Amino acid sequence: MSDQEKLRILMVSDFFYPNFGGVENHIYYLSQCLLKLGHKVVVMTHAYENRSGVRYMTGGLKVYYIPWKPFLMQNTLPTFYGTLPIVRTILVREKISLVHGHQAFSTLCHEALMHARTMGYRVVFTDHSLYGFADVGSIHMNKVLQFTLADVSQAICVSHTSKENTVLRSGLPPEKVFVIPNAVDTAMFKPAPERLSSDEIVIVVISRLVYRKGADLLVEVIPEVCRLYQNVRFIVGGDGPKRVRLEEMREKHSLQDRVDMLGAVPHAKVRSVLISGHIFLNSSLTEAFCIAILEAASCGLLTVSTRVGGVPEVLPDDMIVLAEPDPSDMVQAIKKAIDRLPQIDPQAMHLRMKKLYSWHDVAKRTVIVYDRALRCSGQNLLERLSRYMTCGAWAGKLFCLVMIIDFLLWHLLQQWQRYRGISMRPKA
Repeated sequence: MSDQEKLRILMVSDFFYPNFGGVENHIYYLSQCLLKLGHKVVVMTHAYENRSGVRYMTGGLKVYYIPWKPFLMQNTLPTFYGTLPIVRTILVREKISLVHGHQAFSTLCHEALMHARTMGYRVVFTDHSLYGFADVGSIHMNKVLQFTLADVSQAICVSHTSKENTVLRSGLPPEKVFVIPNAVDTAMFKPAPERLSSDEIVIVVISRLVYRKGADLLVEVIPEVCRLYQNVRFIVGGDGPKRVRLEEMREKHSLQDRVDMLGAVPHAKVRSVLISGHIFLNSSLTEAFCIAILEAASCGLLTVSTRVGGVPEVLPDDMIVLAEPDPSDMVQAIKKAIDRLPQIDPQAMHLRMKKLYSWHDVAKRTVIVYDRALRCSGQNLLERLSRYMTCGAWAGKLFCLVMIIDFLLWHLLQQWQRYRGISMRPKA
C-alpha cells in the first residue's frame, strides 16, 4: 500500500454511541483520526431504540444502525447468516477495502468478520477485554474467538497482558497480534484552572456498577476510608445492578452527606465530575487497559487502582498507586495516595499525558497493521477450511460446516443479485 493510497474501512461492533464505554470511545476517536488522515471510515452497529438507519457524525463519519435489536448486554441475538445480506450490501455500496471488528463479546463483530472473509476481504480484529479459562461462559467465548481468529488477517490488543490472554485463548500466532494501547482526548480532559483546596479530599469513582468493575469492593472500602478520614468525601458516578448495594451501604453507615451517588454520567460531563476530585479510584477485578484511568490522569487526578490485567502498564509509578483487589489493601493504597497528594501538580500531569497518549499516534500505528493485513495473501476455501480443522476434533468440523454454508449462501445471493439486475434492465 503506497503512502498516497487511502483505505475504505468498515468498523463493526455491537458497542457504539449512543451507548457509552471504552470500546465505544475507542471506535469513535480512532475513526475520527483515520478520517483526518484521509481514509474513509464507515461504522456498522445495531439499532439503539429509535436510532436506526444511516446517521452522520462529526467529521463525516457514516454510521449504519442496522435494524437488529440488542438481545443481551447490548449484544444482538446470534443469527450466523441473518446479517449476510446487509453486510454484503454495505461492503459493496461503500467499496470497503478492509473490515475491522471490535470486542470479543460482540456478536455482530464475529458475524461480520465471518462474512467478510467469505467474500474475500481482509479483516482485522481488536480485543478490548480479558477473559478467563475455567468458567462455562469463558470456555464458550474462547471457542467462538478461536473460530473467528482462525481466519483473521491481523489482530490488535490494547495491552501486552491482553495480547498474552488473546493468544492463549485463541491459539493465534503471536506474530499476528500487535499491541496498540488506547489513548485519551487531552483537549477534552483538562485539569481545573485552579488547584482544589486540600481541606476536603474528594475521591471520585466513575464506573459501571457491576461485579466485574469491583462494585462489591467499594461497599467495603468506602465506609473504612470515611471512618479513618473525617475530611474525605466520595463521588460515585455510574449505574448498574450493584448500585443498590452501594445505596444500602450509604444508609447503613449514615454516609449520605459524604457519598454522593450521581447515577449514570454522560460522557460530555465526565470531565466536570473528575475535576471536582483529588483522587480517582478504580476497583476493577479484570481490565485489559481502562481508558477511565487515562481520563482521570489527564484531568490531574492521582489514581488508586487494583493491580489487575493491563492496568500496571497504563501509567508511570508516580501517577498511580496499585493495590491487590482486596478491601484492606485498597484502603492502604488510598492512605498512600492521600499522603502523596501535596506532591501532585495537575497541570504538569496533564502535559505528561499529552505526550504519552495520542489518538493520532494510535491511528498511525493502526494503519500499519492495516497495511500488513492487506499484504496477506488471499486463500481459497479449501485452505481456509484446513485452518478451521485445527480448532478441535468436533469443533473444527462444525466450524467447517458453518463456513461452507456461509460460502454457498453468499454465492446464492450473488446469483440472485445478478439475476435481479438482468431482469430489471429495460428492454430495447
